[in-house]
Amino acid sequence: MINDSTSTALHAALSGLAQRQRVTADNIANIQTPGFLAGRVDFESSLRGALRSGEAPAVNGGTTARSLEPTNTNGNNVNLDQETVIATETGLRYQLALNALDGKYNVLRSSLRTQ
Repeated sequence: MINDSTSTALHAALSGLAQRQRVTADNIANIQTPGFLAGRVDFESSLRGALRSGEAPAVNGGTTARSLEPTNTNGNNVNLDQETVIATETGLRYQLALNALDGKYNVLRSSLRTQ
């Protein structure tokens, strides 16, 4: 049960979400850095593809690419409002995935206690 596809997918999602939080924090820290381009993390497409094909998803945190959104006069394209929304949404998704994983472990603990 611990190495089932759901647990593996949840671990991969947690890894990708953690990477997104790190990149978002880096974006916010560099909001005034001239020429800094915001990073964006994508792990959902590879996770989705692995699950569709029946493969075990990679727990690597996803890929980080620089945003191609327009820049301001100093060449920086970090938008604090957008980064705040991303950080909040990522935090909520991380908590949801943790809760799902905790539920799976609770089932395992309960089954071990009853035997």
